[in-house]
Amino acid sequence: MIRRFDSLATRTAVVAVVGIVAVHLASLWTYQHAMERERHVAHTARLAEQLASVKRALALVPPAERENVAHDLSGGAIDAHWSRDPIAAAGRPLRPAEQSLVDEVHALVPELAPDDVLIGAGADPHLAVASLRLPDGSWANVRLFASPPQVDAGHGSVLSTSLMALGVLLISLAISAWLTRPLRAMAGAVARARADRPLAPLPETGPREVRELAHAFNGMQARIADLIRRRTQALAAVSHDLRTPMTRLRFHAEDVADRALRDALVADISEMEQMVEATLSYLRGESADEPARPIDLVALLDTIVNDAHDQGRDVTLDAPATLVVAGRLIALKRALTNLVQNALAYGGCARLELRQEGADAVLTIRDEGPGIPEDQLAAVMEPFVRLESSRSRATGGVGLGLTIAQAAVRSHGGTLTLANRPRGGLEVRVVLPKGRVETN
Repeated sequence: MIRRFDSLATRTAVVAVVGIVAVHLASLWTYQHAMERERHVAHTARLAEQLASVKRALALVPPAERENVAHDLSGGAIDAHWSRDPIAAAGRPLRPAEQSLVDEVHALVPELAPDDVLIGAGADPHLAVASLRLPDGSWANVRLFASPPQVDAGHGSVLSTSLMALGVLLISLAISAWLTRPLRAMAGAVARARADRPLAPLPETGPREVRELAHAFNGMQARIADLIRRRTQALAAVSHDLRTPMTRLRFHAEDVADRALRDALVADISEMEQMVEATLSYLRGESADEPARPIDLVALLDTIVNDAHDQGRDVTLDAPATLVVAGRLIALKRALTNLVQNALAYGGCARLELRQEGADAVLTIRDEGPGIPEDQLAAVMEPFVRLESSRSRATGGVGLGLTIAQAAVRSHGGTLTLANRPRGGLEVRVVLPKGRVETN
């Protein structure tokens, strides 16, 4: 659920919709309350005008006709009558609405004294009574009926809010898509990059912030390309400069009369050559420019197993007749050879099992050695890391076999994992996608 709100466009749309809807609802609430207040003010003013009209009309006619005139003036929210006594009692505290009505009546009929206008409550909560003193001391009594409550057009507000939210959502998605198009293009260009060819400069288009980001990325890309070029040149020089003196040392060692000393020197020189070659090979990443093509893993593993058999090593292979993946032959052969050689060197044997699982080819290599301490399983994948307790220098390893194998497998979009077997030994599991190659 959280991933659905992970894009910039979706987050922008959500923020815009929530913000606009909240502001719209707040404005509707404020508007409705303002309208209700204005309605009460208008209603009070209208009642005051009616009360003033009743009082003036009754004051102008003889007492005998006043009840008929009051009846004629009744209607709507008032029911007027005339009598000698008031029906509203004095002395009761007035509520704000009642006080407003009294003030309006006094403003319309200024000759009335404060105690000439009485407002009281009736038995019915929807009914109030008002009494206005006439000049002869009699009273105009009026029953005031509460106005019907204003019907809240809630469905209209909901419809208006829903339409506004929908409109804001569509506009926000369109604007967000327009604003994030350069970012998506940049992400696509980076995702399509391959290690075997330079990354094309990103187009510096779009909003200013995106242009600045693309410009900075292109600058970083140029600096990285220059760094790789310089490193390649330095490695080529180091490779040549190191091989030449070691070759001279090997020739000189052959002239040593002491056979034991000569053999020791030759062994040390061979070990140095192996270390230099492995290190340079790892730093070069020599398989990066190799084209990808269909490779039969079964045939490749047969070659590795047969080479081990020629050396008298204990290696077995359990595999189907054929299993083809897309990959780079040299890189895969070197990676799988390293894994088999590790199993033979540190586990005494190598049991290979190749299976197809869905769209992946899965190779499992098991040995019968001491395994690797659980807290070191991740560390041994790092460059130049060796476990001296089980990986002695006599084996000739320099701590790069697993690192190179893992890099090659990852460059094919696969995974390489290590695990100790319950009954002893190490299990290496290589998963390679059959039809996808990524050179990262």
